[in-house]
Amino acid sequence: MNDTITRAQLTEAVYQEVGLSRNESADLVESVLAEMSDALIRGEMVKLSSFGSFQVRQKGQRMGRNPKTGEEVPILPRRVLVFRPSHVLKKRINDDPGAAPETMSAPSFASGGAIPEPDTSY
Repeated sequence: MNDTITRAQLTEAVYQEVGLSRNESADLVESVLAEMSDALIRGEMVKLSSFGSFQVRQKGQRMGRNPKTGEEVPILPRRVLVFRPSHVLKKRINDDPGAAPETMSAPSFASGGAIPEPDTSY
């Protein structure tokens, strides 16, 4: 469960599914990530239908405690990134909790996301 999806893997997936060149695929992935980052920096919410939403929230100053010494220390105000998965993503994750992550596949870009009918010829 320690697998991580990288930019290179996203780029390769776009290359395989959409048919752009590897350079165009890399540019597309970078453009999408840059636009999302810029919107979050501006304080806008990024909402991806059927996936979830990203939002920056402001946290105020509060008192914390150093667990090692027990000393009280102020925690400065800061902005934090929050992700809220959509109900569709939650359902996909929870539909088959015993399935390995690699057995769950996303809809193909090339096929228009159509899900094939199950084979019932037994």
